[in-house]
Amino acid sequence: MAYDEGLAERIREVLGRSPVDEKKMFGGIAFLSRGHMFVGITSDALMVRVGPDAYESALRQPHARVMDFTGRPLRGYVFVDAPGFESDEDLATWIKAGRDFVKSLPAK
Repeated sequence: MAYDEGLAERIREVLGRSPVDEKKMFGGIAFLSRGHMFVGITSDALMVRVGPDAYESALRQPHARVMDFTGRPLRGYVFVDAPGFESDEDLATWIKAGRDFVKSLPAK
């Protein structure tokens, strides 16, 4: 499955010189901090790891939905459809939410 390379470039621009790794996964690309995926792209949807405490709140945001690959929701992760990250500010907000969560995890 291909992913939106333009969106990947936008994510890279938001991240700037931040130390992150990129890895192909979920049929797309994921951005990792300290070994943990915090945001990624599959097809044209943004994947964001918000964590279990922020999960319900994230789902209430416009254009966010349950992340479901296998028929079971992946709690703590959401998909965000394109209108939800159309502006650079909205994209940066989602990226920050993912990075903030993985900062709370021990490095791998």
